[in-house]
Amino acid sequence: MHANVKTRILFHSRRLNIYLVRYPEGHKVVPHVDMVSEGRLWKLNCVLVKPKTGGEFVCEKNIFNLFGRVYLFRPDLHQHRVSKIERGNRWLLSFALTRT
Repeated sequence: MHANVKTRILFHSRRLNIYLVRYPEGHKVVPHVDMVSEGRLWKLNCVLVKPKTGGEFVCEKNIFNLFGRVYLFRPDLHQHRVSKIERGNRWLLSFALTRT
């Protein structure tokens, strides 16, 4: 049995949320689109620690991808996923900006 994803909310407001997320070995994120009740959503994800193997972020369309470590994308428009983490953990700092 694998450990669960651990998410810590670092900041929360109506427009901006900041999370620190730990994805454990064995975890994967299936392809999905993030739903928002209104407005538009942008995410800036910073991979703080990459797993030894696996855990690759895949998105239909990134606004930018900096060295496979920093991604800016529209999760409300484009399907995205993370491949299975084969070895190690994946630590992510995620900034979610909603604009109406």
